Amino acid sequence: MSIRVIVAGATGWTGGAVARAVLEDRRFALVGAVGRRHAGQDLGVALGQGAFGVKVSGTLAEALSDPADVLVDYTHPTAVKAHVLEALAAGVHAVVGTSGLNARDFAEIEEAAQRGGRGVIAAGNFSLTAALAKSFALQAARYLDAVELVDYAAAGKADAPSGTVMELAEALGPMVGGRARTPSIGVPETRGGEIAGVSVHAVRLPGYVLAFEALFGQPDERLVIRHEAGSSAAPYVAGTLLAVERVGTVTGLVRGLDHLLFPAG
Repeated sequence: MSIRVIVAGATGWTGGAVARAVLEDRRFALVGAVGRRHAGQDLGVALGQGAFGVKVSGTLAEALSDPADVLVDYTHPTAVKAHVLEALAAGVHAVVGTSGLNARDFAEIEEAAQRGGRGVIAAGNFSLTAALAKSFALQAARYLDAVELVDYAAAGKADAPSGTVMELAEALGPMVGGRARTPSIGVPETRGGEIAGVSVHAVRLPGYVLAFEALFGQPDERLVIRHEAGSSAAPYVAGTLLAVERVGTVTGLVRGLDHLLFPAG
């Protein structure tokens, strides 16, 4: 039986690509789409293609009126937590590609998922190469405790840092032992914000797409692990579909595509 999927943010940059991929994959059935600006339209028409036979709902509640198994959310950071909690309350698993959630948000989602016996897979980045970069950085942190993160994105990105870097900082923090910053004179904010004891710098400028760097330093040597994304949403589709396929086997919250790809890591 096909996994019944609702995509929230289905007319957006990544959500549209995911919705098209769900339609083309026999493992899944696209049973709902959410997008306020195109509510009432056929999703295919809203995406500038032929009719898909899937109506765009203005709210998640409307989309959940039909049976579904998994919600995929690629909406706005201000909406995603409410969407996930609403899906869990309806007995629907969730895959979260929207960034901007904090540790308190994830704790609330974890509690709701455990209470309802449902699964949530959330990743700041569903790209395979981003997951590899995170895995490599965590391996490096086993041996190197001096690390800072730099996050790059376009000027219009709503959250800073990105979910990718937030997720990485929270994973690195316990490994580097809360290493104290070297005292400095000047403007303290220029040393970056601290997340789990890791210094994080967020660059938001026109001309940038998405990238991050994990910078490790040792006396007389440096290690830089850098990931860059292009202007297409294609890199995030395969990882999202993997999460949709696996989330029904999960109870509670799993954070990071790397946990699906490298479960023993």
